[in-house]
Amino acid sequence: MNEAIVDESRPVTLIGCGTVKETVLRRAIVQAPAVVAADGAAQVALDHGIMPDAVIGDFDSIPEAARARIPPARLHRITEQDSTDFEKCLRNICAPLVIGVGFGGGRVDHQLAAFHGLMRHADRPCLLLGERDLVFLMPPALCLSLPQGSRFSLFPLGEVRARSLGLRWPLDDIGFAPGVRIGTSNAVSGPVEIEVSAPAMLAILPARALEAVIAGLTGAEAVRWPCVPSS
Repeated sequence: MNEAIVDESRPVTLIGCGTVKETVLRRAIVQAPAVVAADGAAQVALDHGIMPDAVIGDFDSIPEAARARIPPARLHRITEQDSTDFEKCLRNICAPLVIGVGFGGGRVDHQLAAFHGLMRHADRPCLLLGERDLVFLMPPALCLSLPQGSRFSLFPLGEVRARSLGLRWPLDDIGFAPGVRIGTSNAVSGPVEIEVSAPAMLAILPARALEAVIAGLTGAEAVRWPCVPSS
């Protein structure tokens, strides 16, 4: 495996080129103080008064004026075109957690590409934070403490099975797959414990669950998917 461009002991906020609200960005940075921008999102960071610790991408969208303001040592160009800038960033950040902002709420194809990136780099803990929702790829097992009645949606990106405690509608013995069975609009009924069989299930929760999800994804009991070497 190649050495990461960004190697951080702290969580990292990753800024994308989509709509980034000030309140969402600041909330992310409180939890993830190191900042990386994906290509043209360097301008987004600067517009919010933030100098990114690193900019990663193929540099097809970063404005020259923004590029000139950022120290050259923080600019990391990756020219290959087989992955998105989000994926280029994700595979080159080694951190306890990445919080992505600016990857939803705009173009649907960009949002779907980000979900693809979460699945392709399942070994990299990452959640995507918006104004209303947060999205992350389910790890092999996850325990969360959430308010009773909270929305808890699951959406499969491939064939996957699950087991659960603490959801109004249990997931046991259900075969999930796109076009076959999804698990949206479930609700919390108690302490949540979920196991999934494959790195192919998105969890979609209210944005107010951010702190609880961070605790579940980074705590002492957190479990990660193994790294799969690129072909």
